[in-house]
Amino acid sequence: MRRPNVLTIAYTGFLSLAGAALCAPNTAAQNTAMPREQQIASAVLALPTELRASATVMGYVTDGKLTTLRKGSGTMTCLATDPKQKEFHVACYHNSMEPFMARGRELRAQGTKEDQVDSVRFREVKSGQLKMPTAPASMYQLFGGKFDAKTGAITGSQPLYVVYIPFATAATTGLSDRPVQGAPWIMFAGTPKAHIMFTPKM
Repeated sequence: MRRPNVLTIAYTGFLSLAGAALCAPNTAAQNTAMPREQQIASAVLALPTELRASATVMGYVTDGKLTTLRKGSGTMTCLATDPKQKEFHVACYHNSMEPFMARGRELRAQGTKEDQVDSVRFREVKSGQLKMPTAPASMYQLFGGKFDAKTGAITGSQPLYVVYIPFATAATTGLSDRPVQGAPWIMFAGTPKAHIMFTPKM
């Protein structure tokens, strides 16, 4: 299976879905969610090994709603792949990003158009209604591939690593604000969701 191009994903706004049930490729839409334990096992694979056991995991129940499948004691929250999406994708982010992510999910559930979700959140951050982390906050993602319940592994996936630094710019970080294959660069510079992109071939 052809893997998605990370730079293309980033530039087409794929990361603007952060906080919703983010998606990436399986062979077809599953329609029904994987069993709870499989959702947990696959979602945490985006994380470094030492962070997996303590992560909170959110996934899907029979009515398709996103819910907490496991409450963890650690610093990370993981999202299982959305069974309604054609493509497989799991993401894990630092808990300090939860207010921003949860607000995105809430707005989408209310019917806010995707291109307006960030506009609303940015206004709320500016007014002080929505709090952003004061320290860098990481996100780990796996795009594509297939999860094997027997082996507990995902094959054929492509990783993407992000570190959120709200309002950071090229000037404050020394990073390019243009996509760079094989090197870190800053995306959405100067905004509440400014973040450093780390591509797999760095």
